[in-house]
Amino acid sequence: MTGKWIDISQPLHNGIAEWPGDTPFSYEVKFLKADTGSANIGMMATSTHTGTHIDAPFHYDDEGLKVDELPIDIYIGKARIIDVTGLDSVGRSDLELHDFGGAERILLKTGSRPNPDVFPETYTVMRTDIGPLLKERGVKLLGIDAPSVDPEPSKTLDAHHSLNDNGVFILENIVLDSIEPGDYELIALPLPIKGGDGSPVRAVVRKWEA
Repeated sequence: MTGKWIDISQPLHNGIAEWPGDTPFSYEVKFLKADTGSANIGMMATSTHTGTHIDAPFHYDDEGLKVDELPIDIYIGKARIIDVTGLDSVGRSDLELHDFGGAERILLKTGSRPNPDVFPETYTVMRTDIGPLLKERGVKLLGIDAPSVDPEPSKTLDAHHSLNDNGVFILENIVLDSIEPGDYELIALPLPIKGGDGSPVRAVVRKWEA
């Protein structure tokens, strides 16, 4: 494998938009080297779903897997980026004519979140018939460049459950604005948060060369 790694993560910074009502991200240097005599030491607070992150099934299912129980190999390997820009929602009919090329990870470029510092009024969501299609194609991970696979007001989180019921894990808030559709190697590892419902990730891709 050759090629340059491309960061597709939202940089975490004070002012990045959080999910409405959730814990905002904050970082500060709590102790200065001038005061400690040896090092600067930072302090961070955040929701586990701010910026680029994965959802563990426990996020929406009390009996679901937690972050530290997730199979790591899900988040490393061949991914195909598919451009679905302009669609309000994505389901079976939008994807079934696309060749997945045997990729077990599908990343959808929706273009519906242009500014990570502003929570979008609307964004592209997933329909519930997407889960069965992805399972039929052997897909294990769905990544999107929007804050959720479900609409912000949803309490039932139907798309989350459809994906989980079909063995598909979720990666949200990736940045694909400048990335062309095609095959890539993906690394998007969650932190090993014991009992966690989600985790920020540093997601990177590089062109896949067979």
